[in-house]
Amino acid sequence: MLEAAGLAVRLVNAAQAKNLPGRPKTDKLDAQWLARLTEMGLLRASFVPPKAIRDLRDYTRARARLVQERTRCWQRLEKLLEGAQVKLSAVASKLTTVSAQDMVKAMIAGQRDPKVLAALARTGMKAKHDELVAALDGMSGDHHGELAQLLLDQIAGLDGKITELGTRIEQAAAALPAAWGINPDGTTGPEAGTGPDAAVIPAVARLAEIPGVSQNLARAIIAETGLDMTRFPTAGHLVSWTGLCPSARQSGSRTRAGKKSHGNTWLRGSLGQAATGAARTATFPGERYHRIARRRGKAKAQVAVARSILVIIWHLLADPSARYTDLGYGYYQDRTDKDRKLRNHIRQIEALLGHPITITKAG
Repeated sequence: MLEAAGLAVRLVNAAQAKNLPGRPKTDKLDAQWLARLTEMGLLRASFVPPKAIRDLRDYTRARARLVQERTRCWQRLEKLLEGAQVKLSAVASKLTTVSAQDMVKAMIAGQRDPKVLAALARTGMKAKHDELVAALDGMSGDHHGELAQLLLDQIAGLDGKITELGTRIEQAAAALPAAWGINPDGTTGPEAGTGPDAAVIPAVARLAEIPGVSQNLARAIIAETGLDMTRFPTAGHLVSWTGLCPSARQSGSRTRAGKKSHGNTWLRGSLGQAATGAARTATFPGERYHRIARRRGKAKAQVAVARSILVIIWHLLADPSARYTDLGYGYYQDRTDKDRKLRNHIRQIEALLGHPITITKAG
């Protein structure tokens, strides 16, 4: 409403505008104090994206909530089956598979014979026939079927809403001029930049080239960061704003591990999904994930890869003509000094055994 009236609205952190102790606190004095701080340049404006980006953000966050609710429904269904002594999830990778859904629908229809239910398995699950028979030999009653049908209906309704929102998100992202590509002749538009010789490809397509980042994730990321990277002078500023780096805690000669800021939880969630997806690929981010996971655990590896992906995103959005180029899965191994690594291993073995050793080449 204020923007529509032509006013330049600045959103600031309340911690930066605390009232001075000893002064009376009234709305009028607070307004005067804020105006004085703004005049002196002591209040830093928070990041507020343009209205088109905010509208896109509303769509992507609504879709994320529906996806979370659909996941909760699947979890409730699994708990319902577990309560009926049906251990289907112990054999099937997840209840969302076609085979598992066929078995659940057959149980809802009244089928209780575990052999008949196990015969509904498809493809790779056919080899688990005996395990399925044992897992489906439960004590499900009619009320279990009614509750399961309610959950499946709820899931089907959520699927429809998620698909509808996905279409709306795609349309809203395509309507952003800053996200359009550029054809070789310099023309631009919603359909520009899709050819192999395009000067600039669309922003969604640029981000989707990163391992682990799908087009849906790319739109969700753009909805949180926007397309104007001038608001973040460096990639480090964007990483800090997201909450993917700890704060510095140093006093004298002591340096402590700082706490990470709250940051943007929606963006962090999308980057976490991207990092998990990249970990399954034979790419540089995938190798980075496995290298860190071996030494420091999967959680820290996920955060590290998420941060790397966000740095790549900043560069791709800051320079529309840039394209992602993967360094390859063997990037670290190709640049490892094997002689130095061998000397380190020999030194460790000698320290463990207490006497020197000699290594000779085989053959």
